[in-house]
Amino acid sequence: MKKIIGSIILFIFAWKADYKEEFQIKKGVAVAAPHTSNWDLLFALAIFWKIGVNIKFLIKDSYTKSFLGFVFKAVGAVGVNREKGNNMVDFAAEILKTEDYIFLVPAEGTRKKVERWKTGFYHIAKKAEVPILLGFLDYKTKTGGFKKTLIPSDSFEKDMEIIQEYYLEFTAKYPEQYNPSIY
Repeated sequence: MKKIIGSIILFIFAWKADYKEEFQIKKGVAVAAPHTSNWDLLFALAIFWKIGVNIKFLIKDSYTKSFLGFVFKAVGAVGVNREKGNNMVDFAAEILKTEDYIFLVPAEGTRKKVERWKTGFYHIAKKAEVPILLGFLDYKTKTGGFKKTLIPSDSFEKDMEIIQEYYLEFTAKYPEQYNPSIY
C-alpha cells in the first residue's frame, strides 16, 4: 500500500525518484539533506515508500502524543523528548541493531540554516555497524533518492569530506537556508 501512496505523491507533485534498481539494503542510516522545508519529509517518505523500504525517523514526541500521533507513528515516526538529554545516538543504534529499518536522519537537525551539520547520523551508523545512505532532495530538478552508500571507515574526517562533496550539487527548497558545510 505504501508503494502505491508513495508513487501517487510523487506523481501529483511531479517528483522523480533516483535510486539504484537493485537496492537491497534492509538496515542503515539515510542522511536527509538538504532539509529546509516541512515538504522534505513528505517527499523523502514518498521516495522510500515507492522503493519499498521500511523507514523510521525521530520526531519531537509532541507530534506522536498529539491527536494525530497514530498517523505519525504509522508513517515511521519515533517520538523523542529532546529536553531530557537522551542519547539519541545510542537510542537509534539500538533500534537498528534489533530491527530492519532505514533510519532517516536530517543532518542539519532543523529546517533553519546552521553553521555546521550535526554528525549523529555518522555515529549512529558506526555504532550500529550499518551503511550510510546519502539521501537527497533536489528542488531544482524535483528529484530525490540516493546515489551513494558509504560504509563508515576509521577516518571520520575522510568520510565527512566524501559526504560534504556529495551534497554540494543539490538545491534546497530554500537555498539561502542550506549550508553543506558539515564539520
